[in-house]
Amino acid sequence: MYLPYSNKDEGGESCLFAYCMKRAGMLIPVLIGMTLVVFSIIRFIPGNPAQVILGQRATKEAVEQLTIQLGLDQPWYVQYGHYMLGLLKGDLGTSIRTGAAIAQEMKPYLFATLELTFFAMVLAIVVGVNAGIISAWFKHSFFDYAAMFIALIGVSMPIFWLGLMGQWLFSIELGILPTTGREDVRNPVESITYIHTLDTLLQGRFDQFADSIKHLILPSTALATIPAAIIARITRASMLEVLHSDFIRTAKAKGVRSLFIIYQHGLKNALIPILTIIGLQTGLLLGGAILTETIFAWPGIGRYIYDAISYRDYPVIQTGILVVALIFVLINFIVDILYAVIDPRIKY
Repeated sequence: MYLPYSNKDEGGESCLFAYCMKRAGMLIPVLIGMTLVVFSIIRFIPGNPAQVILGQRATKEAVEQLTIQLGLDQPWYVQYGHYMLGLLKGDLGTSIRTGAAIAQEMKPYLFATLELTFFAMVLAIVVGVNAGIISAWFKHSFFDYAAMFIALIGVSMPIFWLGLMGQWLFSIELGILPTTGREDVRNPVESITYIHTLDTLLQGRFDQFADSIKHLILPSTALATIPAAIIARITRASMLEVLHSDFIRTAKAKGVRSLFIIYQHGLKNALIPILTIIGLQTGLLLGGAILTETIFAWPGIGRYIYDAISYRDYPVIQTGILVVALIFVLINFIVDILYAVIDPRIKY
């Protein structure tokens, strides 16, 4: 009796594996196109790129040396071949400003942004999804109108203004949260994983863990405002459609508890558009956190790329763009896989 079920389960797993492989194969041309665009950043600069990087006062010898260092004296296809070969080896280039390997130099900044994005998205998902569910369940109630009005304000509110107001109220006036930074610089924690909250736990520095959470509250809240508002509105619209379905009315008629109906039956069937917007917003936060990182002096990838632009460090700029774009693509790939896990009927 159990054999057919087992075969069916194995068939489902094989279909999911085939789906994953097909989606992974579709990433290859996307990644190649992405490397071509990033590779072209320096090569399409009007005039001599080395001259632009070094400035007008640079000597002829310095310009020639940088031209050779960047490989700009070779045909573009040779340059692209060397660029791709370096990427496959994990060589992301060398910073012109510091002379350090970009792969090592970028790592602390990248993990700082990932940490901030993670906490911001957790906050946005918890607040946005639950606000949307309650608004849909109690449609046209006071909470529904209030939540959607706040969501509209959240979408319209500039992040920099919200961040500055948060600093003024909670740091300057009330003095309960730190204004800027990632940690207490007078009592630093050794970096192991470059994720500060995790490093404090690994070293048993629970006092510093609490301090790290305090440093995360203001920037993560400012960064989560727009995604939470968008997720709330999408969740409400998706849940309203599902809650009018026949199986929901049947569950209500059978006396199933409301909480079970909402989260087990309603949310599960409304999850596809919600998951889509969560994936998009996560990718946008990674690339769009520069304002938040600047206001709160957060040492993230946005600040790193911004400083590279100020110093015209083009290898760092193109590598930073490539890494952020790669993470964005991987997030969308994970979302595509989760589609098939949530709804096995989805096939490509």
